[in-house]
Order: sequence, then C-alpha cells, then structure tokens
Amino acid sequence: MALLKFKLIIAYDGAAYQGWQVQKTGTGVQEKVEAAFGKMFPSVKRIHSSSRTDTGVHALGMVAHVEIPRTEFKMPVARLALALNSFLPDDIRVLSAVPCRADFHARFHATGKQYRYLVWNQTAMNPLLRHQAWHVPQKLNLAAMRSAAKLFLGRHDFKSFAGTRSYEMESNVRTLTRCDLKRSGPQFTFIIEGDGFLYKMCRGIVGTLVQVGLEKFAPDEIETILTKRDRRVAGMTAPAHGLVLWKVFYKRSSGRK
Repeated sequence: MALLKFKLIIAYDGAAYQGWQVQKTGTGVQEKVEAAFGKMFPSVKRIHSSSRTDTGVHALGMVAHVEIPRTEFKMPVARLALALNSFLPDDIRVLSAVPCRADFHARFHATGKQYRYLVWNQTAMNPLLRHQAWHVPQKLNLAAMRSAAKLFLGRHDFKSFAGTRSYEMESNVRTLTRCDLKRSGPQFTFIIEGDGFLYKMCRGIVGTLVQVGLEKFAPDEIETILTKRDRRVAGMTAPAHGLVLWKVFYKRSSGRK
C-alpha cells in the first residue's frame, strides 16, 4: 500500500488531559488527534509523537508524524491542518501538516527539545495567566536563580530532579545546553533545552530554582544535589500547568521531503 507521510506540529492546552499519550483511564491529547484523523482517513489508527508530556502540561511545538494511504488522501495538502482542526476541540490545534520523507521519525530523529516554564512573581496572581503560570507570591532573588541555573548546564545524572517511576531507568544522564531565566516585570520565564528529559525533570529543576530564589537553597548547592542522585535532597516539583513543550529540534535535513 502506497503511503503518504506527514510531519505535524501540534499545540494544546493540557489542562483537561492526562498528558499526551493515549490513556487506559482518562483522556490523552493523542486520542483526540487520532480520532480526528480517523474521521477523515479510516485506515489511520496511530500517530507517533516526539515526546510524552505529563498530565496538565501544555505544548506549543509537539511534533508528530502520520502515514496516510495515498488512496484515502483526496484533498490539497494545504488543507490538511485546517480539516483536522475542524474535528478537534478548541484546546488542541494542528499548527502545520507538511509532507516529509518516508524515513522520518518524530521521536527517533529528534536531537533536542526546549521547554519553557512561566512563574508569576507578585503578591496578587495575574488572573489571565492562572492556567499557564505558577503563582509565587514571595519575592524571588533573580541573581541567585541565574547563578544556580548555570550549574545545570552540561552532562549530568539528573536523578535528583526526576520524578519516581515504577521502573528503573537505564540511564538518568542527560545533557542540558541551555538553562536561562528571563524576567519581564513580575513574569519569570525559565528556558530549558537539552538532548532529552526524565520524568518531571524540568519541573524538578524549576521547583528547585524557585526555592533558590526564596533562599531555601544556596546557588552552589546544585552541584552537591546533582552528585547525590537522590530526589529527596532537591527542591519541590513545580506545578504542571506552568510548563510548555516549546519546540523540538531536528537536524536541518531531517524530515524534509
């Protein structure tokens, strides 16, 4: 059967979902996207994503791929994203759907990811961001957080910052290439890039950095926490609703048809 392969970029508000993946209980974003495809292309049962996001986490740049039988595809390529969105709820949107190479894989060809986390640091919460940002009312020490953030860069074992799984990971070593903190008035944006991320790792890093900002940890304690490889010694896990999968990186030629 001749197949057409498409690369998708998907955005969603994760508040109503138990993460990206199809779930045994609850609803994953993937389930909604696959249902939309199924209404248009009956042979399509599965799409393959670059990432898994946890319950309540959002995405602006989730990448996925899908294969559609050529015999079922009877519309202009430019209309595919628009048609899919007509079958999706308002909190999920396919931003683009373009033809890609037959050997492209959204997950295995990804070279890195960028996550962003939003914190609102003011006594009163901004009501417009109540579902997209973590409200931290106490004053944060920006210089201390930036000093601590630099210590996450490079290749480390991040077990101290990852959530507990029911199974042991083969390796907890990951490489971070960026850990920045930008401020615009009371809004703090944490930008974290790396070659891969453990379960709840970004939220563990942000939670710990916020506690550095609250002066519950000294910035140079990050090095010690990393070496201990024990989740109990690090800071809190930041709430899910402040985290966004911002973009997924690929080699320049990857995915091009």
